[in-house]
Amino acid sequence: MGLREYVIRRLIQLVIAIFLFITIMFFIFRLMPGDPLSLVIEEFAIDPEARERLIKLWGLDKPPLEQYFIYIRNLLTGDLGVSFVYHEPVADVIISRKLLNTLALLISSHGMAMFLGMILGVWAAWRRGTAIDMAALTTSLILHSIPIFWLGIVFLMIFAVKYRLFPLAGTITPAKTFENIFEYIGDYLWHMFLPMMTITVIRLGSDFLIMRNTMISVTKEDYIVTAMAKGLPEKVIIWKHAARNAMLPIVTLAGLDMATVVSGAVLTESVFSWDGIGRLIYEAAIYRDFPVLQGVFFLIVVVVLVANFLTDLMYAYLDPRVRYE
Repeated sequence: MGLREYVIRRLIQLVIAIFLFITIMFFIFRLMPGDPLSLVIEEFAIDPEARERLIKLWGLDKPPLEQYFIYIRNLLTGDLGVSFVYHEPVADVIISRKLLNTLALLISSHGMAMFLGMILGVWAAWRRGTAIDMAALTTSLILHSIPIFWLGIVFLMIFAVKYRLFPLAGTITPAKTFENIFEYIGDYLWHMFLPMMTITVIRLGSDFLIMRNTMISVTKEDYIVTAMAKGLPEKVIIWKHAARNAMLPIVTLAGLDMATVVSGAVLTESVFSWDGIGRLIYEAAIYRDFPVLQGVFFLIVVVVLVANFLTDLMYAYLDPRVRYE
């Protein structure tokens, strides 16, 4: 099977998987205890007539199966529904600064963790057994075991409360007038630093462990021994021959671990009050905002499945031995 046939087959599988997830997600949210109307009634003390109007507005007066087919029809046209809480289209709620904030946080933190994890993992594996390697291995195991919310609270207590180097919460300083875009970006990065470092530190432990263990296995391969016997420079052996093949598990992890990334964002954004998708999931679950939850998780599953698809394609680039069959 060639690359073209493989891509077509995987795309068909991708569509089927997305459809199955949408179906399961739709009915699971409606099996959750309680309903969004009860929160609205308690907060605004609406009368029965207003309650009936809300039921019709949200389409909750129809049978679940009919609601499902309406949801699928709207989804095919790009309509994710209207938020019960924000009273805005779900797409507008997600594509606002919340999505951009989460992307900025996750791309920076996971990019940094992956880069440092690969560099340190290669370096430790090439010098395995030394005192520095043991210290790095022990530190990474500890970091890998720390709960992300606990580390975030510790960072807040030390750097925000005690030393007041960074803000306690938020994405940008409220009610502050910025004279130029650079001042705005500086304030934004100042708020993002602690949550970014929290995710980076937690992810660094696992990325280091995977890269180190894979690198050790690769250095035992015959082609590495042959390269050493030829007298090739150490840097060429490490980075051109060994590290390139050792990167495959890291690439796999980047694709398969997208769901874990989002769950970490929920906890981190809640701790730091970072206005992103993770915090949006938390608030939508509390207020039973089904359209927002469906829209967010639809976005997540598409990202996860597409990332897995791209990961498979990246294998052929990193390892010429991979063939599509």
